Amino acid sequence: MADTDKIVEHYATDDIASRVMAALREALGADVRPTPEALAAIDHFHGGGLPATRELVALLKPQRGERLLDLGSGIGGPARWIASTCDCHVTGIDLTAAFCRAAEALNALTGLTDRVRIVEGSALDLPFEPASFDRAYSQNVVMNIADKPRFYREALRVLKPGGVLALSNLAAGPQGAPYYPVPWAYTAAESFLSTPEATRRELAEAGFEIAHFEDTTAKSAPARRIQREKLERDGLPLLGPHVFIGERMREYSINASRGVEDGRLLSLEILARKPA
Repeated sequence: MADTDKIVEHYATDDIASRVMAALREALGADVRPTPEALAAIDHFHGGGLPATRELVALLKPQRGERLLDLGSGIGGPARWIASTCDCHVTGIDLTAAFCRAAEALNALTGLTDRVRIVEGSALDLPFEPASFDRAYSQNVVMNIADKPRFYREALRVLKPGGVLALSNLAAGPQGAPYYPVPWAYTAAESFLSTPEATRRELAEAGFEIAHFEDTTAKSAPARRIQREKLERDGLPLLGPHVFIGERMREYSINASRGVEDGRLLSLEILARKPA
């Protein structure tokens, strides 16, 4: 099985949009309006949820009317939230067909089809012309990418001169391999973690200038520990990515938090710029 097939299989699920809406109505009432804010507890499928997306946006600084690219857009939560909050246009690309169909359905339900476009495809072979986007971002996606230099080169190619790429990644820590399964991989076969040093080098070799590079592990560890303890004590909350991923999300999240606490995973926040 090809690496991409393993990754898609890991995330495979079905009937996502209807399950998301059923969970939202159960939690917030039958008349709930599906806005990007209301959906945020479910559709921001990365470790930090909406607060992490807000931090990334503070780093990315999208401007009104700009065109942004979301590399690994999942079911579209960050893309919808950024497009509606920052009044810009976001194109999301993702390998997983079920995620793309769900994103399109939720775009329609939130009235954002004119500002959020979803493309099913690979970030290693972006179907976009050079210099198509003002800014790009990716949240906890590169851990599934073996050929990171190509990932970064493709991002560079489609950015306009002076455009920026914001990354929120997990990286390899000094204390050994993660505890599997984790949200991005069931086994080590789907996981491709780089060290911070390799990440910096690969971005520079792709042609990016590093504008910001921060190890945020110490800053994020307390929140992760609280999340782990709550999951171990109380189980999954009413709303969360488990609505479409399933009960396995509890084990994934606990293992990821343990990995950060034990020095097996590091969290990075990066802003890289295409030279003008």
